[in-house]
Amino acid sequence: MAAMKTSLPLAPRLARSLTPLMLAIVAMASVWTAAWPARGQPAEPSADARAAAARMGRAIPLEDPSGRALDSLHRALARAKAGKGQARLVFYGASHTASDPFTGVIRRGLQRRYGDAGHGFVLPARPWRYYRHDDLVLQSSDTWRADRIDKSDANPDGWYGLAGVSIASASPDDFGRVATPKRGPVGRRVDRFEVWTLEQPEGGTLKVRIDDGPWRAIPTAAETKRPAYHEFDVTDGPHTLEVRPAGDGEVRLFGVVLERDRPGVVLDTIGIPGSRAVYHLQWHDALYREHLARRKPDFIALAYGTNEAGDDDVPIEDYERTLRQVMARIREVAPEASCLLIGPSDRPTPMPDGSWGPRPRTGQIVQVQRRVSADIGCAFFDTVAFMGGEMSMTAWVASSPPVGQKDHIHFTRAGYQRMGEVLLNLLLPPRRPRKAD
Repeated sequence: MAAMKTSLPLAPRLARSLTPLMLAIVAMASVWTAAWPARGQPAEPSADARAAAARMGRAIPLEDPSGRALDSLHRALARAKAGKGQARLVFYGASHTASDPFTGVIRRGLQRRYGDAGHGFVLPARPWRYYRHDDLVLQSSDTWRADRIDKSDANPDGWYGLAGVSIASASPDDFGRVATPKRGPVGRRVDRFEVWTLEQPEGGTLKVRIDDGPWRAIPTAAETKRPAYHEFDVTDGPHTLEVRPAGDGEVRLFGVVLERDRPGVVLDTIGIPGSRAVYHLQWHDALYREHLARRKPDFIALAYGTNEAGDDDVPIEDYERTLRQVMARIREVAPEASCLLIGPSDRPTPMPDGSWGPRPRTGQIVQVQRRVSADIGCAFFDTVAFMGGEMSMTAWVASSPPVGQKDHIHFTRAGYQRMGEVLLNLLLPPRRPRKAD
């Protein structure tokens, strides 16, 4: 055993800050809970559901006018395959991303091909009830405070870190626990934990232990706010990390990293339900840059737009301006990383008679993302085209079995799995043509 890491439990008291879209998401909590059992592996969709999703989700190409948008990722994958390094991917997004439903498929697929270098960055306590990550066991008390941009009772200081969410508590009754699963093709081993904390005036002590070892104390008091990182090396294998406040003051955490010192792939899933790309500009700038740079990404994806499609009061020109600012900062932090914009899904508008109609702003968002990605050398994935075009969500919901949820916003597990499969194939390096005999 060796060192330990800090994790902040999050208990979402979201009710006072929920938008109508987020209320629909919260209503789905039981669906997500059923799909991600405690053992850490997601429930596998039925054969009928997978077949329906394969019919509905189209294998469209990535749009990459430069032809070079994924070069850095492909070089990193080649290094991993040759046993000479790691490929590190970061996926940001909203509710489609928040519970790891399609990114988990990509992580599994890449790690099976290029090696399992660890699960990556996670929150050690749930910031919302249905926070999940494939191939990882997460357990926590439900009374941590989650701080983030769109939460009315959150700490407004913007110190939310890499994930745009921090978790905090002063109660010794709170806990957060992250464990490798006992079964599954990936994620069962770790040899290094890294706990990211906030040191602050009157900060309390964070207690950390690994497996059944002794509790270790991490003080978080400091004269000014500043990030801190606590690394703990362990023997490569199955491990559990647990964190608890000591009760002598508030402890605030940004997350926990689980990795392995070997070639392979690490994929961070960083999604917040109801979020928008502009939120990136509202996190503490220096901390955001430091945290993202620390992950050393070879590839960064942003999957936003579905929520912005409902922001009719925001001129589309303002949306484009802020999206360019978000991407410009990412380029400054990780200039060599490959990048991908994943466009909004089809989101029909509910009509007075109970039917569904088209939402023109979705198409405007798609055009902006297509233009911005081309201008800065990123790839673009048109999720609406993947689904079958405008109003395709109605067919996804009506499918038997359904691959879209009744809210006409989210997919079923099978739908997200199909999206992950299509994106995985698009991220893989192109096959070299066989030499003629």
